[in-house]
Amino acid sequence: MKVEKREAIESGKTSLGIEFGSTRIKAVLIGEDNALLAAGNHEWENRYENNVWTYSLEDIWTGLQDCYAKLAEDVKNQYGIALTTVGSIGFSAMMHGYMAFDKEDNLLVPFRTWRNTITEEAAEKLTKEFQYNIPQRWSIAHLYQAILNGEDHVKDVTFFTTLAGYVHWKLTGEKVLGVGDASGMFPIDIATGQYDAKMIAKFNDLVADKGYPWKLEEILPKIMTAGEVAGTLSEEGAKLLDVSGNLQAGAPVCPPEGDAGTGMVATNSVAVRTGNVSAGTSVFAMIVLEKDLKKVYPEIDLVTTPDGALVGMVHCNNCTSDLNAWVNIFKEFAESFGIEVDMTKLFSVLYNKALEGDADCGGLMAYNYFSGEPVTGFEEGCPLFVRTAEDKFNLANLMRTHLFTSLGALKAGLDIMLKEEDVKIDKIYGHGGLFKTKGVGQKIMAAAINSPVSVMEMAGEGGAWGIAILALYMNKKAEGQSLSDYLNDNVFAGQKALEVEPDAKDVAGFDEFMKRYKKGLAIERAAVDTLK
Repeated sequence: MKVEKREAIESGKTSLGIEFGSTRIKAVLIGEDNALLAAGNHEWENRYENNVWTYSLEDIWTGLQDCYAKLAEDVKNQYGIALTTVGSIGFSAMMHGYMAFDKEDNLLVPFRTWRNTITEEAAEKLTKEFQYNIPQRWSIAHLYQAILNGEDHVKDVTFFTTLAGYVHWKLTGEKVLGVGDASGMFPIDIATGQYDAKMIAKFNDLVADKGYPWKLEEILPKIMTAGEVAGTLSEEGAKLLDVSGNLQAGAPVCPPEGDAGTGMVATNSVAVRTGNVSAGTSVFAMIVLEKDLKKVYPEIDLVTTPDGALVGMVHCNNCTSDLNAWVNIFKEFAESFGIEVDMTKLFSVLYNKALEGDADCGGLMAYNYFSGEPVTGFEEGCPLFVRTAEDKFNLANLMRTHLFTSLGALKAGLDIMLKEEDVKIDKIYGHGGLFKTKGVGQKIMAAAINSPVSVMEMAGEGGAWGIAILALYMNKKAEGQSLSDYLNDNVFAGQKALEVEPDAKDVAGFDEFMKRYKKGLAIERAAVDTLK
């Protein structure tokens, strides 16, 4: 087996995927069977400088080079060979943000990441002008806010893009973006797969009095879709990626994508009426829609899959942090009795205890707002647990309450799609910490959305694996195979998934809980105002 893998690496029957996450850059090398051959990681952190969350260009390149060097070292250690060639490459990164360049390709202002909340005025004005939800983190909101601020650099912009688009450009020479990542820069016309022409015209009219020497369509990256070849690794790019000089140029590179798109690929949720929920410190759900929503909702972002299908996304800042804090209280309690605690077992016991609770949590209520929660209208948060003397206060209901509330804001957003817009879901895939205890997080999630929830036994290596799969898909697109069919037939065929169906009592109980949750937001507001 090792000999076969070594031969695959030597002959370039491989795909390299690299993703820039918020705290880690990850590289994976996979074979034509989609299985992992080698990996490398680099830890990094954003900086808060001059009221802006940013990463420096040096952070980006030293991080990428270190990550790749560790992957090459893994190849050397496992197979005894130097990594000199790869069959295909893909780059992915956190979506949104703002990287603007002048005609000499100089970065005009420090990279403004998705994390910044400095574009409220621009986001509100563009949402009203376009009649389309433009969140603060979107690239167009950053550009327009810079215009509203009267920032001098705007007149010199000849190109702006995302982090993935920037890395791809420097390694291939191509100023392009995958449609999924592009959909977080500016709204996409699903019919054409390109930026919405009417909204482009509206934006140009909005800023016409400024006299800039550019039109918006001239400074945006060119859009490409999954399966297309978006350039090749240049000689300069190969030296930039691999400082040892071993890596040869010439490998085809797929369109750069955002982390949302690679997450959809890694969980096989790019087909219409499928979706995925990522539940950890924060939580987001993405549903591939059959048609446009009837109204504009600030709670719902509209983006696309890597092959251009419309996706409704609800993103919440808070999920498991407060739940984990309560579990740690029980750890402290046990240790006070001299009991050594196995955290995996503790989570399992407490999560499963929640399944014994009353369907509606016995009247208990909690808010897990470590930080603000835009979906429910909170700029700041305050973790809160509240009950009346008549409520059924026991361990099962306590744990059930904290599991329910970890998905409370998400459900508030999803209910708009599921109940007001009648969006249909055939299957949703769960991933992240909430789903680690077998069956429990799934059962709660299934109750929240009244739809089956599946967790795969092997979800690959996350986004880096997802972009490596997209790079492999370039070979299949030419054969006329859709991305969804490719994932079903070539990547996930035969892979086992644990599926949990919604229980009618749980669904009704969660709906009752949500009535109290929405009413009780006034209590959370009072806590924020009083304690903060």
